[in-house]
Amino acid sequence: MEAFQVASGGVVMQLEFVWNHIREALVVPILKVAVFLCLGMLLMDFVEKVFMGIAICFVKLCGRKPEKRYKWETIKDDDVELGNSNYPMVLVQIPMYNEREVYQLSIGAACGLSWPSDRIIIQVLDDSTDPTIKELVQVECRKWESKGVNIKYEVRDNRNGYKAGALREGIKHSYVTQCDYVAIFDADFQPQPDFLSQTIPFLLNNSEIGLVQARWTFDECLMTRMQQMSLDYHFKVEQEVGSSTYAFFGFNGTAGVWRISALNEAGGWKDRTTVEDMDLAVRASLKGWKFLYLSSVQVKNELPSTLKAYRYQQHRWSCGPANLFRKVAMEIFTNKKVSLWKKFHVVYSFFFVAKIVVHINTFMFYCIVLPITVMVPEVIVPKWSCVYFPCIITLLKAVGTPRSFYLLIFWVLFENTMSLHRTKATIIGLLEANRVNEWVVTEKLGDALKDKVGGNKVHKKHRFSIGDRIHMTELFVGFYLLYCGCYDFMYGKNYFFIFLFMQAIAFFILAFGYVGIFVPNT
Repeated sequence: MEAFQVASGGVVMQLEFVWNHIREALVVPILKVAVFLCLGMLLMDFVEKVFMGIAICFVKLCGRKPEKRYKWETIKDDDVELGNSNYPMVLVQIPMYNEREVYQLSIGAACGLSWPSDRIIIQVLDDSTDPTIKELVQVECRKWESKGVNIKYEVRDNRNGYKAGALREGIKHSYVTQCDYVAIFDADFQPQPDFLSQTIPFLLNNSEIGLVQARWTFDECLMTRMQQMSLDYHFKVEQEVGSSTYAFFGFNGTAGVWRISALNEAGGWKDRTTVEDMDLAVRASLKGWKFLYLSSVQVKNELPSTLKAYRYQQHRWSCGPANLFRKVAMEIFTNKKVSLWKKFHVVYSFFFVAKIVVHINTFMFYCIVLPITVMVPEVIVPKWSCVYFPCIITLLKAVGTPRSFYLLIFWVLFENTMSLHRTKATIIGLLEANRVNEWVVTEKLGDALKDKVGGNKVHKKHRFSIGDRIHMTELFVGFYLLYCGCYDFMYGKNYFFIFLFMQAIAFFILAFGYVGIFVPNT
């Protein structure tokens, strides 16, 4: 027995010696390199957010409103002889796919635009595969046509190119040749009646502007409040700064008006990535066209309120830009029509930092590298990188939604958790791997959750049952963070375990699908 204990003790000592050797020769150097790379990406993000903060303050304080930077005049309609000829012909496109819950809202809002009826064409591009829904949409179009609205119901025999393909086919119809501008609204967007009168004059009076983009507003539940904090920063800061300083930003695919000649000169709609809107914006910008963002013009829409819909949307929004960056980086560098400053902004700021670095670093640093350093004390993570800089970045991003400041901690944990999927999608886009061109239409709920009697939304809690699907990746990361947190609680001195426990809980919540709202089947 004593001999066995001595032998086993010797084996343990040998294993401990081997592990210490591997740790010293391999683990510690690799982890130091990972920390160095993460700190470098963090600094890129920090500098970018600080610059954006300074730029937006300058824009707001100096009053650089669109009306001051560009010519803007209301369209005169008091000449009896000219009639409505002062108004340009406008095409309004509404692409949709099995939009049972929202088709009436979007078609009704488009048909309610205050524009002369003989100077506007409403084009419903229906790619629906459900015959019942197609019939409902067609009936809705006929209803508005009977009221004197110039509305066209267009279908095609395939879904090639998805939304980009539908828009491309829609603009080929012969009656579109008489139109000068095209306004695009996704099926869940509801523009105000004065949308065209607020946007078209900028295009009419400034020949260099190719696109006017409006801002989105949203319905709310707790999960959409989390999304709104990120999107408000995008619209109130990133879009505003891009429009004011570079005259470039990414088209959001909806709630915008294009000059058709600019769209055609850029090569029209292409379906080479899942972000056909951003692709078009980049190509039009390289042709010398300027873009204008109007924060004062707001269009109501619906954010994903179920976890499944949000994950699919985030995959598309993260994978598409990374894949587009791969395709257009050299084209941007070699372009001779735009300035070096604008090239730098598009390649470095718009694509590399905002669409790649941020996603990868958020997950790798806060969910992988930082947790493992609690078990490797030889690797020191500076306090500024895990406390001061992240807090400043968070505050700068959250300033767009001050009424949601009390949700900051939940928002940070939610964003870190979703960074897992964004990082995976970004890598897929960069490598053009499997799922790179996956397109799943975001599920809309419309009025499905409204109480038919009172008209109030009924947000039912999601009820988890054993039979529901468990997201194993989130579950694995959650256990990893929990283990690191327990280790730090017992042996650490930096109190990282507070963050690690909270982040682990967030991953567990997503792993069991306990996020968003539950949509009843009946």
